[in-house]
Order: sequence, then structure tokens, then C-alpha cells
Amino acid sequence: MQIPELPNLIHYAIPFFILTVILEIILTVKVKLEDYDFKDATTSVLMGLVNVFLGFLSKAMVLTLFLFLYNYRIFTIYFTWWSWILILFAEDFTYYWFHRISHESRLFWASHVVHHSSKKYNLSTALRQTWSGSFYSFIFWLPLILVGFHPIMVMVQMSISLIYQYWIHTELINKLPKWFEAIFNTPSHHRVHHATNPQYLDRNHAGIFIIWDKLFKTFEAEVEKPIYGLVKNIETYNPVKVAFIEWFEMFKDFSTSKISIKNRLLYLIKPPGWRHDGTSILSDDLRKEWEKNKNTNN
Repeated sequence: MQIPELPNLIHYAIPFFILTVILEIILTVKVKLEDYDFKDATTSVLMGLVNVFLGFLSKAMVLTLFLFLYNYRIFTIYFTWWSWILILFAEDFTYYWFHRISHESRLFWASHVVHHSSKKYNLSTALRQTWSGSFYSFIFWLPLILVGFHPIMVMVQMSISLIYQYWIHTELINKLPKWFEAIFNTPSHHRVHHATNPQYLDRNHAGIFIIWDKLFKTFEAEVEKPIYGLVKNIETYNPVKVAFIEWFEMFKDFSTSKISIKNRLLYLIKPPGWRHDGTSILSDDLRKEWEKNKNTNN
């Protein structure tokens, strides 16, 4: 079986990312929407650049592991036109569960929270990517390798998915045709995902296809104007703090004195906001924080 070279799709897309961010800034000002927060956008771009640099290291590590596990595959899925269609849906299904668990387990939220930390929603927000997640989140894609998809196919499709999700981070596109909204992830669907409105929390985890959210009951249509950010926002533009503050908070909770080993582990497994004493920040404090954000945005 002839194996094609692994293209660096994300690297090829960087000039496109930069040009479209500039274009969106111009259009945002022209149509008199809320002006760009340039400090916030700068943080997002810086985090994206470091993410690309770290990607060299993580992809080398992940590809090595994928190639090793590929030797123990159950089947062999060859490079054909139909196998690329199959990997499109299989990888997107995998991404849905990775993304959903990243909101439901604090260990994965610690890296994913970075992407939700901006109180703005524009193309620069798409570039606000984790510095740590790629070194361990790849475990969700291991079953695809063991089933028989070649590592090249899996990693190319992962890049395609990430590039697809770039354009949906905008408020300049309202609703697309109904047939498209019914099948694909769109700016409207993804605005819901980034919102802190109570009815929008932990909804619309789709990558490319919104069908998974509809199938597994995590879909929510955009009705009320979204309020972006976190239920308890990270009030800083420092990219290092944005990248690691949740890791610090998680391990601080993990190290809480006089709690059982079970509860320590639960601080890693349970959703963000879980407390061993039965309390949760996702209570009255959540609503107060959301109301404050709502008033600020209004």
C-alpha cells in the first residue's frame, strides 16, 4: 500500500487565517458591530502561534504512537475514495465525544477552557488554542487506528476538521440555508456552544456535522443573543495565565488536605465546578456571574 506524505494543512492555512481576521475587522467596523477588542485578539493570535509551534512536538509524538499501534490493527482500510468518506464521518464522530467529554471532565477541560476564555466571538477566537491538550487528547482517536485507518488518514482528517471549524467563529454570518443548518455545524450553532446563557451551556459539541448533537440530545438552536466567555471568566490577557490557570486551580483542588484519594481523583474526572463537599460553583454564583456578564454586554 502506497502511503502519501502527511501535509501540514494547518501551516498552509495560516496566511488564510491572518487575511480573514483582517477582513473581519474591516467588515466589523464597516457594519458598525461591536469593535474588535485588540488586546483580546492579540492574546488569541499569540496562543495560536504557540499552539502551532508545540504542534511540531506533539504531532511527532502522536504519529509515532499511531504508527506503532497500527501494527496491531484489526482491519486494513486502504486509501480509496470511499475510505476518505468513511474517515470523514468516523473522525467527526470521535471529535464529538472528545469535545463533549472536554466539557464534562475537568482533566480535559483544563486544556479546552483556553478556547472558551475569550468574552468575544470572532475569527481570532478560533485561533485561541490550547498549549497542553494535544499532548494527551489524542487518546480519543486511538480506536480509529486500531480499527484500521492509517495514521496519515486520521491526522489529515483531524486537520481538515480544525480548519473547517475556523470559519464558524464569527457573528458576521447569521443563519445559512435550512438544509445546511440541519446537517452541518454553522456559526449560529457554534455561537451557542461558546455562550454562557444557562440554556446554552455544554451544547452543540459538533465539529463538522451537527447531526451528532441532534442524535445524542445535546443540540440547542440559537434563539437568545449569546453571552460569550466562561461562567467565571479569566480576567487576564496574559497568554501564559490563560493557558495554565485552570491546571493550577485543578491541582490546588486535587491537593486539598483531609480528603480521600477517591475525592482527589474525582476532581480530575468530574465536571468543572464539582466540589467534594457537595457544593458547586454552578449554582447561585453561576447565575450571578452570568447576569453580570449580560449587563456588561448590554
